Amino acid sequence: MADACADTVGVEEEFLLVDPASRRTVMRANAVLARLHDTELTKFHPELAGTQVEASTGPCTSMTALGEALTHARAMVADAAREEGVDLLSRGTPVKTATHPIVTEGTRYHRILDAYAGVIEDYEASGCHVHVGVPDRETAVAVLNHVRPWLPTLLALSANSPDRGYASWRTVLQSRFPGAGVPPLFSGAEEYDAHVGRMVACGTLVDRSQSFWLVRLGSSLPTVEFRVADAAAEVDDAVLQAALCRALVHTAHDDILSGKEPPAVRDDVLAAAVWAASRYGIDGAGVDPWRECRVPATALVDDLLKHVTSALDARGELSLVLGLVAARV
Repeated sequence: MADACADTVGVEEEFLLVDPASRRTVMRANAVLARLHDTELTKFHPELAGTQVEASTGPCTSMTALGEALTHARAMVADAAREEGVDLLSRGTPVKTATHPIVTEGTRYHRILDAYAGVIEDYEASGCHVHVGVPDRETAVAVLNHVRPWLPTLLALSANSPDRGYASWRTVLQSRFPGAGVPPLFSGAEEYDAHVGRMVACGTLVDRSQSFWLVRLGSSLPTVEFRVADAAAEVDDAVLQAALCRALVHTAHDDILSGKEPPAVRDDVLAAAVWAASRYGIDGAGVDPWRECRVPATALVDDLLKHVTSALDARGELSLVLGLVAARV
């Protein structure tokens, strides 16, 4: 395991395309993507639903550069959508869903539809995914083990899909997939790969690049990929998630090098914490994974900030993050 952790961070943002009058999602992703061209800052991709597009930044080393890349990408996608007569919506779930099949054409997408049937037919969930660079896959798996207890708090901070009494309805929709939620503890990359391979062999995953965990290993580059956050309403919300995720990875890496064991928290309590975060967001009760009881979600945010203060301060990001959190809570 390498002694130094990478500074790079990148963000994938998923957006919904909606009719300006009805606010209902529309199958216009291919037309919008045809108007977009990849740049050094950003690449654009289709999603499972033809009502969505994705913009992904390249690896950045500063939150200033990341914020600029995200702002540039949003402007490009919004302009392309406008040219097609549709609006861009950055929200975890639609206000009004499409009235027709939504799955994008493509062999892999239809394999997913065949595998998960009705769970996919109306699935229009958008997230803000953060990739944090790490030296190697062994380090990445060790980091996964250490960041697990903080995932519910990241979710609560990001909640942006209010529906049916939940702050993050997107999380509820995702919970219908096999293996969704917080990943289990792994002894290393070999056990991680073996687990994913078993799930593919069992038919609960379509291929090795798929999983439904809230954090996982990147499928190509050595990154830790946080998939816990709802789509960010504003660029600042995405920057906050990125800064916290990178700080969590660097704090975890330092703990690993110092010989600290992964936090001793129960899987069922973590599941309860994810549910509470999706139900109440940042404004209600959360679940403390260590004390195994309800506490204000804001208290968990305070705990998270204390946990990553050193990592944020080392990169000159502490004041930025504190300001962004204050605006969110």
